[in-house]
Amino acid sequence: MDFEQLLCSDENKIKEMSEMATEILREHYDPIVGKTQNDYMLKKFQSVDAIRGQLEQGYQYYFAHENGTRIGFLAFYPKACCMYLSKLYLYKAERGKGYSRKMLNFVILKAREEGLAAIELNVNKRNSAVLVYEKLGFSIIRSEKNDIGEGYYMDDYVCRLEL
Repeated sequence: MDFEQLLCSDENKIKEMSEMATEILREHYDPIVGKTQNDYMLKKFQSVDAIRGQLEQGYQYYFAHENGTRIGFLAFYPKACCMYLSKLYLYKAERGKGYSRKMLNFVILKAREEGLAAIELNVNKRNSAVLVYEKLGFSIIRSEKNDIGEGYYMDDYVCRLEL
């Protein structure tokens, strides 16, 4: 598996990342939060402008490749005490093949390079990925409900992996 970093200067790849994120997240989250909320979240968090803004704020986005084919993506950024894993997504056909562990190992490497001792993430309480993160060694440390605007909330677990 290899990783291709997304740069602020590459408008075409930012567009490709937005399209990939939309495809993966529409399939995965429409059944969990409903199409209307997911449409709002995609525009707010995964549009070209949103991704560009996140890159400018210090997010690191990467395409994940296996044998030269894009199979997913991830995004993370350093916080005061940990690396925050904002996104770790695979196309449906690529799930269950061990790629999540390889992607997490890449994030662990980046966290250690920053001198950080943990990785944290938020995951929707109804998302089947909760079990994946637990299998990868994360522990649920709390629940939180975040207002994301327009009457929508993200009802999440916060998970942490000590390095």
